[in-house]
Amino acid sequence: MSSSGSLLAPKAALATRQVRLAGVTPALDRRVNAFRSDLADIALAGRVIAPRYAAPVVMRCRRPVAPIYGAPDAGSVCISELLWGEDFDVFDRVAGWAWGQCVLDRYVGWVSEGALGARDAAPTHTVTAPQALLFAAPSIKAPVSATLPLGSAVTATDHDDSFLGVGEAFLHRRHVQPLTGDTVDLGRAFIGTPYRWGGRTRDGLDCSGLIQAVLSAHGVACPRDSDQQFAAFPTVALEDRRRGDLVAFPGHIGVLVDAEHLLHANAFHMTTLVEPLAVVTAKLEPLHETPVLGVVRPPCGTMGASL
Repeated sequence: MSSSGSLLAPKAALATRQVRLAGVTPALDRRVNAFRSDLADIALAGRVIAPRYAAPVVMRCRRPVAPIYGAPDAGSVCISELLWGEDFDVFDRVAGWAWGQCVLDRYVGWVSEGALGARDAAPTHTVTAPQALLFAAPSIKAPVSATLPLGSAVTATDHDDSFLGVGEAFLHRRHVQPLTGDTVDLGRAFIGTPYRWGGRTRDGLDCSGLIQAVLSAHGVACPRDSDQQFAAFPTVALEDRRRGDLVAFPGHIGVLVDAEHLLHANAFHMTTLVEPLAVVTAKLEPLHETPVLGVVRPPCGTMGASL
């Protein structure tokens, strides 16, 4: 499916204010608060000292996956990804790059302007399959024009009993049907997915990307990074752990398949797999005084496909 191209508003539409503040800027997590030395989100006025403040222009991702970079450079580190239909608050534009926040998890970074378009009709369905195909015609034998990852938000119209229309392409209804299993069932569908720093899809994901993908699909609000996820949900005693709980380690996180086995995307194996919790812990014991930080329990969430 072709990109809609850059439909960003002119720079004049990125409303800015110049103010002068005195004092020390309080410590804020730069991952989820949009501020730089020269510019800050207008919502942070009074909390962050900056020469300029900008109100966001909300844009929508128009590519199946758009990398979010730590700098306006495709050669820099990909820190996360924006998925088809997700909104992105834009605060600044520089040489073909948009700086802002993913609305889903407030993660801050740089996205290519070409991946963003105007917010048009509201999404009607969310992809609930690990991957969904967009076909050029309403037939499983038709050419595939794009592959959409789990969590993609699409604006679809009824076509027939099997397909929905998405622009000029077609999406099979089975790829947006309500989920029937739990987060672990969905997570198992990612077994064998390669480990990729910053990834959120079946093409490649990191430990927290896996957790965010499966929880978000079940309607559970989930931050992006492992430490944020560990802090976001209620703590349970290690001895009370059960299927679906998250186990946090220094710089890592996974979900329990049962009390003794962990499903996780990890750089040691460079893949997503299930292995004994004891084995994972043993690998970390020589490196960390506290190899297991704790266990948290996300809510069950909902399992609907339509928005």
